[in-house]
Amino acid sequence: MTYANIRTMKRRTILLLLLPALFASLLTDCRKKPEKPEPAPVAVPKGLKMKPYTVRGVRYRPMTVEQALQYTETGEASFYGQAGSRSASGEILRAGTCYAAHRTLPMPCTVRVTNIRNGKSCEVRVIDRGPFHKRRIIDLSREVGRRIGMNPYGTGQVKVEVISIGKGKDKVFRKEE
Repeated sequence: MTYANIRTMKRRTILLLLLPALFASLLTDCRKKPEKPEPAPVAVPKGLKMKPYTVRGVRYRPMTVEQALQYTETGEASFYGQAGSRSASGEILRAGTCYAAHRTLPMPCTVRVTNIRNGKSCEVRVIDRGPFHKRRIIDLSREVGRRIGMNPYGTGQVKVEVISIGKGKDKVFRKEE
């Protein structure tokens, strides 16, 4: 047997071994399935308060705009705020106005707060930081509590959904699904 014959036999053997794999790959759909395009990054509106901060030794890091636009949470809310004091965003808290405080949402943003017990809701601007009580998810002005029929003692179960982030022409809205 010559060297040329051995080489030819090796080629035939390799071809016979690879042929079934070749046919199998032709029969199956080998095309890459198109991936869902990643959503375009959301532009950060001007004037957002996004700096991390520390209260009582606990470090809080505000959510990104993308995270905040997806934010929905149910939990306990409470009343807060003394008229005339200044909020973390620099605004002066006024009696009879609707405002809220949240630990990690970018400021300012607008949220819909719904009372779980009676279904009443109100749109509220988040302009302050808090609550710093572990069980509570949001602090509301007394006016918001009155509008949604919260317990007169100052706490109640609510659902919080972000509607928009920022203010003015730079405002970014939540996309409804």
